[in-house]
Amino acid sequence: MEAPHSPAAETATNSTSAARPTSAARLPVESPEQMQELGRRLAKLLRAGDLVMLTGELGAGKTTLTRGLGEGLGVRGAVTSPTFVIARVHPSLTGGPALVHVDAYRLGGGLDEMEDLDLDVSLPESVVVVEWGVGKVEDLSDDRLQVLIHRMVGDTDDDRREVTLTGFGARWAMVDLMALGA
Repeated sequence: MEAPHSPAAETATNSTSAARPTSAARLPVESPEQMQELGRRLAKLLRAGDLVMLTGELGAGKTTLTRGLGEGLGVRGAVTSPTFVIARVHPSLTGGPALVHVDAYRLGGGLDEMEDLDLDVSLPESVVVVEWGVGKVEDLSDDRLQVLIHRMVGDTDDDRREVTLTGFGARWAMVDLMALGA
C-alpha cells in the first residue's frame, strides 16, 4: 500500500526543505475513530505556544484529528471544520491552553493575509492548529509540528491513512513521536 501522489503532500515536503526536522514518525490509522484517538494522544504532548500544521487532501481526516485534539485538551465546544469562518477558538474547560483551529484553505497569501487572525497574539497562550497552513504560517514559530495525512491506496478501504508527524525546532527535538503509535 502506498500513499497517492498529491499536490498537498508535495507542497508540504517542499516547504520544509529549508528547515531541519528534529523528530518524526509515520503511523498507520485504520479508521476515523483511530484518527480521533491519535488526536487525543497527541494532545497529551501539546502545550501552550505549540503550532500544529495539518496537510492532506479534502476528506483526509484533518478535522477528525483536530476533534481528538480538542477532546484531549479538554476544550469547550464541538470541534468542526472552520472552513467558512476561517478560525474558531475553543477555550479550555480544564485550565489548560485554548485550542485555536484555523482553516487556511481559502486564504491565498502567506503570513500577511493571516495577520488579521492575530495568530501571533494567540500562539503564546494557545495550541494553534492550522489546516492547509503549509506555505502560510511557518513564520509564526521556529518550533512547529507538521502533520501530513495520506490516504492509503491499493487493496484497502477508504478509511485507511498514513499519518506522518514531523517536528521542527528545539521544542520537538526530544519528543518521541513514535510513542504515539503505541
